[in-house]
Formats: sequence, C-alpha cells, structure tokens
Amino acid sequence: MNFEEIITDKAIKPKEKTEALSRWLANNPLELERLISYAEKAKDPVKASCIEAIEYVTKDNPQIVTVHCCDFLSAALTEDVPRIKWESARVIGNIAHLFPDRLEVAVKNLLQNSDHKGTVVRWSTAYALVQIIKTKQWQTSALIGAMEAIAQREEKASIRKIYLTGLKGIKK
Repeated sequence: MNFEEIITDKAIKPKEKTEALSRWLANNPLELERLISYAEKAKDPVKASCIEAIEYVTKDNPQIVTVHCCDFLSAALTEDVPRIKWESARVIGNIAHLFPDRLEVAVKNLLQNSDHKGTVVRWSTAYALVQIIKTKQWQTSALIGAMEAIAQREEKASIRKIYLTGLKGIKK
C-alpha cells in the first residue's frame, strides 16, 4: 500500500492512518519528498497527519530528512492549525542537529509560537528551541536571552522546566 492509498482509505481510522503512514515512511524513507509534495497541497488534517508520521520516524531516524523537508517544516510553523504547528516543531526538534545552518526561519517562527494559547504548541515549541540551542551555532546571547524571557513569562511549570533545563550549561 502506498501513502496515497493509506490516506484515502476510509476504513482506516485517523490515528491508525498516522501509524500506517509512519510505518510506510520508515520502510520507504526515499519517498519522503513525494510525501512532502503531497502534504504541501493537502487539506490541513491530512497535512498534519503527514507531518506527524515524519515526526514518529525522525525520533529514531532523523537522517531521512532533506533540506526541502526542513524548509517545509519551518514554514509550516506559521500555519493556523495548532496540530500542524506542534507536529512541525517536534520534527524540527528531532532534526535540528542535522540542519543548524537552515534554522533561521524556524527559530523566528518558533519564537512567535512561544506565546500561542495552546499548551501543546508551546510545549513542542520549547522542545524544538531547546534542541536548536544545543547546536553550538545557535548558542547566541540573543536566543538564550529570548528563551530565558519566555521561561519567565510561561504560565505552565512543565513548559518552563523544559526551557530552564535546556538552558542549564549553555554559556552566554
């Protein structure tokens, strides 16, 4: 079964579709570009499921991601749909160490999402920013300062802890 068949199969429930897409992508990593091209034109729920499938696979195999995928995810952070924002942020967190020189747009968009009303968007944003700051290239006083300010104003202790734990050991 290819990814289009998985997506259009009405007998498969949404959560099962994401799991099936993840298994398909794990077995067909060279098809990532086709999946991204499809997701770019898809409706929001399908786009989110495609990005979530990429997120699952990149936990264990971040090397499948291409520059085009990184750029697609950086742009997807500006989408209106919270699920697209949080899934994109999680993938960016998974791949940040591979593309430190391609994250300028992602950082800008993540910083904007740090004030999002949705807890999951803010949690995923915190995860991504911490993974980005771990790359030496992004250990700048500007980003460290921005993350410290976000941590101070963050209302959820669990999200604040992500920032503070990630910033430990990073020198200005």
